[in-house]
Amino acid sequence: MNTKLVVSQLASIAQEARLEIFRLLIQAGAEGLAAGSISDSLAIPPSTLSFHLKELSHAGLITSRPASRFIYYAANYAAMQSLIGYLTENCCAGEQRCCPETLCANT
Repeated sequence: MNTKLVVSQLASIAQEARLEIFRLLIQAGAEGLAAGSISDSLAIPPSTLSFHLKELSHAGLITSRPASRFIYYAANYAAMQSLIGYLTENCCAGEQRCCPETLCANT
């Protein structure tokens, strides 16, 4: 995985509102949520939300799709898994006994 991409992805979620948006979208599943629903759920004004969604989108952690008058945003699960895989790639130098099962199962 490209180190610049990893830094971009980590930087995009290293802010409280963006981390909460990303976590909400992960919970929402593949269908995602309309921007208005995200705004309402997290009490983030639409103009501020737009900025945060743009940052997450540029980092490749979320996707968007238009549907009628709305734009739906969803977590990019493949990008999330790649990031987690990169971070845990050499977990505990391959020693299963020190690595939590949930992480070692992915390596």
